[in-house]
Amino acid sequence: MQAILAERGIVRATLAGIPRRDREDVEQEVFLGAWRAVRRGGYRPDPKDKPRDALRKWLHGIAWRQASKYFDAAYTRRFILDPQPLGRLRGVVGASLDAQVEARDLLRAIERLRPEHQEILLAVDAPETLSAYAAQRGMSQGTAASRLRIARAMLALRIQRWRR
Repeated sequence: MQAILAERGIVRATLAGIPRRDREDVEQEVFLGAWRAVRRGGYRPDPKDKPRDALRKWLHGIAWRQASKYFDAAYTRRFILDPQPLGRLRGVVGASLDAQVEARDLLRAIERLRPEHQEILLAVDAPETLSAYAAQRGMSQGTAASRLRIARAMLALRIQRWRR
């Protein structure tokens, strides 16, 4: 670990484009990732290279990939600046009122379906797959898929009638 930490300069040079407020966190991820890779046996330098040069190349690659992950992160890409970040809250916090009303309407429409249609529509949201759902009920996957298609059509019809 001391040899890895001794090459902090190459890591910091690679992470130079990251804002200062996040640079230390990304640097920490680089060193943790490097140490985990060493423990897994992932550090296999080319015997032709000098040991220090091989380590520096390898750390540069890890730092480059961590920087790439940082810039691809959702909180980095969708960061919206606000002149008063701790100022008063504006508008509704959470789901919009329209989305809440629409969700309630959808739940009421599902409630008015036949129980077997409700069951298969709610099973889609369960962690089990449709094939596991079919196996538990002793039906083929095709039958389960067909029932789901029919239930979705019935729900669409119910919602369409309700909105008229």
